[in-house]
Amino acid sequence: MPISSRLSRLLFGLLAYVSLGIGLIAIVIPGLPTTEFILLAAWAATRSSPRLSAWLENHRLFGPILHNWRNGKIIARRAKISATVSMLLCAGLMLAMLEHGWPVYLAIAGMGLGNLWIWSRPESLPESC
Repeated sequence: MPISSRLSRLLFGLLAYVSLGIGLIAIVIPGLPTTEFILLAAWAATRSSPRLSAWLENHRLFGPILHNWRNGKIIARRAKISATVSMLLCAGLMLAMLEHGWPVYLAIAGMGLGNLWIWSRPESLPESC
């Protein structure tokens, strides 16, 4: 295997495991997006680790998320609601506990844009005629 191929596989593997780690942490920390990090981990795993990729695909929590995304870029309503509540909680905490400077407003604007994008995704496949 050429060095560049080994290096890219190593870097994709590193990205996959770091993204998975952040995604797992995001499950319990409001404001961090779980789904996006799991999707990134799955994408990187397909380029680096068939074992990790298969584990993610067959995981009871992450498997359905990946299946929905790969089959129509679907985000379930429950995930949308959870993300919205998490972002609102995080924005509220930031406003209550941090000095109201541009970084806080920038973070809240980013969460708002992310939330708009999440709600623009379909919740199910369109029904066939």
